[in-house]
Amino acid sequence: MEFDWFDLIMVRNFIYAVLGVLVGMVASISTYKLVNKTTRFDIPNELEKGNLAVGVVVSGIFVMIGLIVGLIIGMSLN
Repeated sequence: MEFDWFDLIMVRNFIYAVLGVLVGMVASISTYKLVNKTTRFDIPNELEKGNLAVGVVVSGIFVMIGLIVGLIIGMSLN
């Protein structure tokens, strides 16, 4: 079975993208849990109360996830 260099590069870049997204998700989840443990309040309880500042922090974590995923996929498939 013969592979073209193009196919091998695409497969390798796809693997890099998937692994990068997984690392980014693990980093985001661990960051969320670290912030939740190091603060004096519980993030889920504060979100239920309607605390806007906590909502902004959580939305920042989601923006971080989007940036990580977008940059990793963009760089690995380039």
